[in-house]
Amino acid sequence: MSTSRVLTWEVSASRGFETAWAQVGDGVLRARGRAVGTDPEPYWVTYDLDTGDGLVTRRLRVTVESGAGSRTLDLRHDGGGAWTVDGERLPVVDGALDCDLGLSPLTNSMPVLRHGLHRGPGEVELLMAWVSVPDLTVRPSWQTYTHLRPGRVRYASGDFHSDLEFDGEGFVVDYPSLARRLAAV
Repeated sequence: MSTSRVLTWEVSASRGFETAWAQVGDGVLRARGRAVGTDPEPYWVTYDLDTGDGLVTRRLRVTVESGAGSRTLDLRHDGGGAWTVDGERLPVVDGALDCDLGLSPLTNSMPVLRHGLHRGPGEVELLMAWVSVPDLTVRPSWQTYTHLRPGRVRYASGDFHSDLEFDGEGFVVDYPSLARRLAAV
């Protein structure tokens, strides 16, 4: 069974907004999204995210428009652990299962859904292919997700941590210091 959602967040970290049209079901997430931010510079982001079985990222396509012009990124995972950026191998993130689009609460859903951390006990440490916005640089990022109670998961990376609130379907409702979801109309 598949669920379609339209999710909109006020993104305080970028002084902007993001809307994602997401479809999740049978261990697969597909989403397209648009975001606007004004920090660190005014920009627009469009993205398409496709995961395979087990909510493992298969492809993230991102375009950023800013005063500096237009930049694009095509990040792909081969399903076996290897990654490419715009067709070039990126071994520094080999072994990662997920991408993490900077300043976007949507991509926190994949590891939480995969491990059911929004519903029950557990903790996972994962390597992510982190995409910086608005420059679209891809870097490795070790992240830990820890179930605190139903709907509440602690996210940690390096010295940073935040207690995220998730809805019953595994989407971020509140990510303190990053974004808060707006009520659906």
